[in-house]
Amino acid sequence: MSAPDSFPEVLYQTLTDFQQTHLLTWWNDLSQQEQAGLSAQIQAINFKQIQRLYAPEETTQKAESPAQKAERATRPATVVRLEDRCSSPSESEEATKRGLKLLAAGKVGAILVAGGQGSRLGFSHPKGMFPIGPVKQTSLFQILVEQLRARARQAGKPICYFIMTSDATHDETVEYFQQHQNFGLADGELYFFKQGTMPAVDADSGQILLEEKHRIAVSPDGHGGMLAALKNNGMFDVMREKGIDTLYYHQVDNPTAIVCDPEFLGYHQTANADVSVKVVSKRAPDEKMGIVCDVDQKTQIIEYSDLPDHIAEQTDDDGKLLHWAGSTAIHIFNRDFLEQIANDDARLPFHQANKKVPYIDASGTQVAPAEPNAIKFERFIFDVLPEAETVLVYEIDRQREFNPVKNTEGQDSPQTAHAALNRIFSSWLTSCGVTLPAEATVEISPLFAVDETELKQKISADAQFTSPLFLGE
Repeated sequence: MSAPDSFPEVLYQTLTDFQQTHLLTWWNDLSQQEQAGLSAQIQAINFKQIQRLYAPEETTQKAESPAQKAERATRPATVVRLEDRCSSPSESEEATKRGLKLLAAGKVGAILVAGGQGSRLGFSHPKGMFPIGPVKQTSLFQILVEQLRARARQAGKPICYFIMTSDATHDETVEYFQQHQNFGLADGELYFFKQGTMPAVDADSGQILLEEKHRIAVSPDGHGGMLAALKNNGMFDVMREKGIDTLYYHQVDNPTAIVCDPEFLGYHQTANADVSVKVVSKRAPDEKMGIVCDVDQKTQIIEYSDLPDHIAEQTDDDGKLLHWAGSTAIHIFNRDFLEQIANDDARLPFHQANKKVPYIDASGTQVAPAEPNAIKFERFIFDVLPEAETVLVYEIDRQREFNPVKNTEGQDSPQTAHAALNRIFSSWLTSCGVTLPAEATVEISPLFAVDETELKQKISADAQFTSPLFLGE
């Protein structure tokens, strides 16, 4: 059988070799524009990779599941504990100085993962556009960018922001930044790059699913897809040209994250680590957080969904959780280490997830399955940890630094993040000697003060404020 009219013969042969010719079932019914779109999607697929991921015959017997690994998990051998830093302020001060020196040398860039939509929050836009400031309803994007700018001003050197979007959020995110003049970032300091996608395959046959007659069903390839996206979009080249060798990685849903935290950077440099990770003490064994642990003397993260209950619930001799260290998805990476992984595709594994994926059946009918029918493939950025020679595990104060916006209500919701920001800003003012009205609502732009120390240089103890209070640039 030959290729349909206007479809490349060579590409048709590839579909034939991998038993995927069904993707062209309705080719002759499509408009020229639809044909071009479908053809481009097909050309972008690595069929050999999909075949290997769906049917890894040689590895199926040998591969150890994350749950099996978890049986051998121990606490990380080396952790910089929060209480130790609090009791040794001189060590923290030295680390902060080293971090500031690194920033002043222009060697640090920041990566923001912003591919998610706010649909779980009832917000039909990129999550980074979600309003979260206690007084001005400042968006997540603005809060984080202004932190970056404030830190750059403090260092006396610009810090480049590399923002990873997705098919779902890219155009609207770029437009949003343009509408707000990039929140003050210069063009040469802001880079958008889009994460890749992977086709969904039928769980029984391995055939790639069509979402519509002219469109393949795809999904984002996970935050681990960042490495391929950085490479394919030339971002590593930009970093090298600018002398950036240290990358501060965080996610858009956490407005209280300390962007380019100098102290964390200083500890990372002192440890000569390839990767550093911030952790918090888990609230409960079943909290939906990946745990940072050692398996066979290698520090790694095991996802909560892969952690058997009996392992999650283990306690030490003092009755405390054995696996207490929950990952906050805040990391520091050495650029050259990430490049090595990006240049050796096999070093970052794919994970399979069984999902319900709507599709077009053989008769062209749209099917919305009631049960999982497909396999999605994704990568996790934390899977680079076992590849690292040295990993620094660094505990932080959850109330100060980890208040993500994940749920509509309850824990980790807009309400709790809003309250956390208000609490943090109010405590800064109180430490300056300022008396605030009861139940005051406070918001401080990072451009006014990026931290408590900077605020003390601008506010006198006898200052009088009313609520609501906004301190801006």
